[in-house]
Amino acid sequence: MELQEIRSAESQLARVLPRLSKAAQSEELREMLDGRQQEGERIMRDLDAAFEELEERPGRKRNMAAEGLVNDARENAQEVAQGPARDAVLIDGIQKTEHYCIAAWGTARSLAQALEQRNTVKAMERALKEGKSLDQQLTQLSEQEITPALLSMESAGDEGEQQRQSARGNGRGNGRGRSRRESGSGRRAHA
Repeated sequence: MELQEIRSAESQLARVLPRLSKAAQSEELREMLDGRQQEGERIMRDLDAAFEELEERPGRKRNMAAEGLVNDARENAQEVAQGPARDAVLIDGIQKTEHYCIAAWGTARSLAQALEQRNTVKAMERALKEGKSLDQQLTQLSEQEITPALLSMESAGDEGEQQRQSARGNGRGNGRGRSRRESGSGRRAHA
């Protein structure tokens, strides 16, 4: 049942969101993730009410698609050092998961409409509205704060490399302390 899968997805997301929030450098991103945690708690309460309305139990069905998305977000965040790059990875993972949830909420709403389950319809409409809003906010944060910070870091790194090359080209460098990339020792054969 769709509601069981949504409940499983929300439960899995609830376990990882606090860690993702702590991993974020951007205060605004942290606030969004904390807000999503609270939204998820409300969705869980709404789902429990929907199961009561349907006179069914939530069950223990595990949502494998959501599990993959949540694990991917967590693992990718662990692989990147704190800063704008990690924030970009966090936004990517959360948006993928949120898009999945938006699709599931829409399907559940449609099924609830067909079954005339008004409380479930309202709960899924509220989840859809909040999920779409979060998606837009994450995109805006990425475009206005995170991506410019990444580009600024990359630009600063390029300028530093140009200055080092210029110093060597003008005879000011002594040839020592070359990076592994410059000396070629950082290259590895890839099979």
